[in-house]
Amino acid sequence: MFKNTKESVAVFGGSFDPPHIGHKKVVSEALNVLKIDTVIVVPTFLNPFKTGSYFNTEQRLKMTKEMFEEFSDVKISDFEINEGKATPTVKSLAHFQKEYEVKYLIIGADNLASIDKWYNFKSINEQITWVVATRRGYSVDTSKLRAYKILEIDADISSTQIRKNIVKDRPYMNMDERVERIVAFLDSKKAEEIESFNLENVDYLAKRVIIANSLGAKHSVSLATQLKVELKPLGEDFLHVDESEDWVVIDLGDILIHLMTSEAREIYSLEDFLTELSAGKFKTQQLT
Repeated sequence: MFKNTKESVAVFGGSFDPPHIGHKKVVSEALNVLKIDTVIVVPTFLNPFKTGSYFNTEQRLKMTKEMFEEFSDVKISDFEINEGKATPTVKSLAHFQKEYEVKYLIIGADNLASIDKWYNFKSINEQITWVVATRRGYSVDTSKLRAYKILEIDADISSTQIRKNIVKDRPYMNMDERVERIVAFLDSKKAEEIESFNLENVDYLAKRVIIANSLGAKHSVSLATQLKVELKPLGEDFLHVDESEDWVVIDLGDILIHLMTSEAREIYSLEDFLTELSAGKFKTQQLT
């Protein structure tokens, strides 16, 4: 008989949006009380029960690695992020079981109420022991779990509250400052012929419009991606991004950003239209 040489692990998945001291306490306590070699921390691409995240995947992965870098017995997995979509836990479990002896799944007490709604919950429940981290304000009803352990965690901190504090503590920026920030960022990323238009005094779908030339189609897409990474944590809401071969439009609600190839900009002469619009030469009804 060959001895099982696989590492014994506990898997701790979540949005980590952002990671915080509560997560760190959960991992530290798990390593202290569970008979395992390693905790695998798995930031999700997207929580199946959510429609989005405050920080993007690259930011959450980076922050999670930094949070746990002092732990030699913690591994950060980008498996679910690399999946590029919401990944059910049962699929991640099967992935890690190929390399490790997965003994535990760590969850927060706030997950217990809906845990039987997880995809293939019955299969997961039959395979592992759940580790439930207590959380103030949430009861610990383990009636749905086949086998479980309780981690007593004394941390009244949540990612939701941290995100609220980020917004609350962020210095207020007026419209001009926001436009200046976007223009400066585009300029730093080699966008060219950047112009902004003030449309606050006309009936238009945005108060400000920014136009910039890109170096090509790929550069337009790259600029849009980098803008989202840079601005979303600072409070800008990316309502929609429309991409075509030579033109990317970013809708921030009250600000529209047009990233165009020089050829497209010459063909459509958008700045001429916006200049005349801002001067009051057109009415919205005519713009169809």
